[in-house]
Amino acid sequence: MTFRHGQPVVTSPAPRAAWESLVRSDADAVVSQSLAWRDAICGAGRYQDVSRLYEFPSGRNVILPLARQRRGLPWLAVAASWPGAWGVGGPISQDGRVDAPEAAAVLADAAQGRGLGVKIQLRYNADGAWLSEAGRFQVEDHGFLVLDLAGGFGQVWQHRFRGTARTAVRKAERSGIDVDVGRSGRLLPEFRYLYEKSIQRWAGMQHEPLRLTRWRTIRETSPRMLASAARSFGQDFATWVARSQGEPVAAIIVLRSGGHAKYWRGAMDKELAAPLRANELLHRLAIEEACRDGYRFYDMGFARPGSHLAEFKQKLGATLHTAHTLRAERLPLHTLDQRSRGMVKKVLGFRDV
Repeated sequence: MTFRHGQPVVTSPAPRAAWESLVRSDADAVVSQSLAWRDAICGAGRYQDVSRLYEFPSGRNVILPLARQRRGLPWLAVAASWPGAWGVGGPISQDGRVDAPEAAAVLADAAQGRGLGVKIQLRYNADGAWLSEAGRFQVEDHGFLVLDLAGGFGQVWQHRFRGTARTAVRKAERSGIDVDVGRSGRLLPEFRYLYEKSIQRWAGMQHEPLRLTRWRTIRETSPRMLASAARSFGQDFATWVARSQGEPVAAIIVLRSGGHAKYWRGAMDKELAAPLRANELLHRLAIEEACRDGYRFYDMGFARPGSHLAEFKQKLGATLHTAHTLRAERLPLHTLDQRSRGMVKKVLGFRDV
């Protein structure tokens, strides 16, 4: 599709070569903007790629990653960047920068697209033009935590890890924990075993029926989703597993692309892992490896400011940033969804943790 009056030429889905070129040009592109991430989303079977490449007369290009559900009618779908639990997408541009008129053109096209709406989760370090030109969108703020790896692991360990984190790691090292790291999906069975343990714990903490917790959580981290990401990232998909006396007690999944390593998922048997401080040790080893291999940031993802999860990530040196979600809907779908969820939570006596 070509826009008139000097507007961009638009190609959908965005070609792989253009995507690779833009990501290479943008040193701040995050893992979830990589082609491997797009391939993981589409390879899991639930979503199809409807990304858009904008080629401006100036010679500058922008890609808006987008996916929507394969099933159903396109005009009843919501396109998202990214959908569900796939996290941050947001526009990719040359050098990570965009002019205000270019941002306005991309957002106007996205808002007018087919379907009932669009959701764009901007990365934490997105160019300010995306927010300044988002007048027709609803804007939501989220806490997002990132550890700066500048200076190498010695600098991170001494000056960014809190004293409590260093103490926890030393305790874990004395406890006799064995740590294994598997690439390309090796050790995923142990992760899934621990994830089921986590689901059972979350159900109790949230005062929620176990079946509901399992249904809701597995939708966000299904075996198919994990396997698709492992295939797409290959050696850059690492499963770190801590064992005590041969029994798996904690696991994390770390993905890598560009300048970022991304802590994606975690699971544990809390009764065994917490006294041993196994999670702190796993992150310490993953962060040390990221530093050694030249990565610039350790992305720890979303967390509600002031929550226990945010405190844990900040203890490991992560800095709290603000990320934004942009929504444009023809019907108030998100509001209705939030209200229905709120009603269910009230009936169940659900507790956010």
